[in-house]
Amino acid sequence: MSPEPFQLSHVAPDGRARMVDVGGKPVTHRTARAEAVVRLGARLLERLKTGGGERKGDPVETARIAGIMAAKRTAELIPLCHTLPLDVVDVQVSFSKTSLRVESFVQAHHVTGVEMEALTAASVAALTIYDMCKAADKGIVIERVRLLSKTGGKSGDWKRGKT
Repeated sequence: MSPEPFQLSHVAPDGRARMVDVGGKPVTHRTARAEAVVRLGARLLERLKTGGGERKGDPVETARIAGIMAAKRTAELIPLCHTLPLDVVDVQVSFSKTSLRVESFVQAHHVTGVEMEALTAASVAALTIYDMCKAADKGIVIERVRLLSKTGGKSGDWKRGKT
């Protein structure tokens, strides 16, 4: 027996792309967390840990601000996203031996979720690290951009398992 077909929310029955009608949905508290991992060389990673001192400014702090700004403009970047009044956007950066990890958190009280805003924040912060560091290391790799969790809405809460 084959699995039941599923409907993509942004595809109309006739196959056209569409914006989802959220007009009748109740306002709920919604959150989302996302991450992006940026793999780079050990020397550059050590330099980023110390922060500041760069002509363009501190790459990590600039990336955090870029991620926050991007979350607020997600509807301008992703064609069918709704414009949302966000309560808070937070972007944090942590370091390991071979990479840095960008984690974003977004919260709103609205009729639609904030997953795309969290993913956009993490992605743009990672891209900003790349942009500010590409002169020192052309081999930077952005990987594992993914949703970590979401709360609220009709589908309820969701959390990624350990991977």
